[in-house]
Amino acid sequence: MEIKDPMVELLSSLEQIVLTRDAQPSVSEIALQKASVPEPQRLREMTGMQVDEFARVMGVSVSSVKSWEAQRTRPSATARKLMKLLQANPYLGRQLLE
Repeated sequence: MEIKDPMVELLSSLEQIVLTRDAQPSVSEIALQKASVPEPQRLREMTGMQVDEFARVMGVSVSSVKSWEAQRTRPSATARKLMKLLQANPYLGRQLLE
């Protein structure tokens, strides 16, 4: 029996959600999406995770998280979806670390 990594399955599901959406969102949808995406550092602190733990949950490198927090780069669409899920259920991050 194959053991599946829950993080890989979650990210795959999120990618499918993103890919099935309309290609051209309206201006109001874009504004709503930007407004509802939590700031990475605030979300990380809210969930009680260290940078390395947050990076592992997000499936990215520590340097990526630090770059997001310094606002040098923006998280990918998939990462933003995962951050929305973490914002809705902060304990999800701890569950993914186990």
